[in-house]
Amino acid sequence: MLFPLKLPANKPFDAVGFGLNAVDHLIVVPEYPAFDTKVRLLEHTLSAGGQTATAMVALRRLGLKTAYAGRFGSDPEGMFGLQTLRDDDVNVDFAEVVEGARNQIAFITIDARSGERTIVWDRDERLAYKREEAPADFGSMGKVLHLDAHDPPACVRVALAAHEAGTIVSADIDNVYEGLPELLPLIDILIGSKEFPQRVSGIADERTALVELKTRYGCAVVGMTIGADGAVVYCDGSFIESPGFEAPSGCRDTTGAGDAFRGGFLYGLLTGEDIETSLRLGNAVAAIKCSALGARTALPTHSELEEFLAQRRKGAK
Repeated sequence: MLFPLKLPANKPFDAVGFGLNAVDHLIVVPEYPAFDTKVRLLEHTLSAGGQTATAMVALRRLGLKTAYAGRFGSDPEGMFGLQTLRDDDVNVDFAEVVEGARNQIAFITIDARSGERTIVWDRDERLAYKREEAPADFGSMGKVLHLDAHDPPACVRVALAAHEAGTIVSADIDNVYEGLPELLPLIDILIGSKEFPQRVSGIADERTALVELKTRYGCAVVGMTIGADGAVVYCDGSFIESPGFEAPSGCRDTTGAGDAFRGGFLYGLLTGEDIETSLRLGNAVAAIKCSALGARTALPTHSELEEFLAQRRKGAK
């Protein structure tokens, strides 16, 4: 099925992202510890993450031109996170450093047996955007604007200007935030977490909830990621489901898999692929990412993605 959307031409960037960045302390343990026990870690590393920032890095590594707007703390974690975007050649002209603020951080405990993780996180309130502080002109600079819907009033300002300029608006949303109902009608591609459709609609059945989201807010494509099972979207009266791939050499860490999926899915849209192929690309990027430790570690280049898919096609014959 083709996307019921038209990509604009003559934009400075293929995709621009307005939303979160984070720095993750990743701690691998033999198994998740029981309450009131001690366990020796197997591995510890510092990794850059964040929903929107990771998606922009994924698209950049696949060869597209991307930019990121968001706020960093002035602490060492913030400088580390900002530098990782520069190192990946993501444009950060619209990024800000908030003096005296701490960067968003997370302490992530990873079970070595499965790669599944538990996250403890914090975000300094000084990193939040008020509506009038959002870079209104930023969204119109890309063929696609990607959001994670934190600070919804600020996202509304950016999305409105993007829509007026013909930019396609995509969103990756996990939870219901204050002001979110004003933002949802501005989104063309809404792919949330598995829990998000029920949280918004109040409907337990997943597919019925997706239909309700499309009816209520008018998004062209609505969907959700479903972990190792891949993803499902609803568009033009039809459901399209795409199974996940096994991670090469086994799953080391699921942190950032959903962010990586959005990067791969938008890569399909931006390169003229249909929805089925875009879902497959998203699942492939997510699987490759899960083979390494860290939200942005092992995000593939175009050639690495093609090799991964070629091997899977060969294995299916």
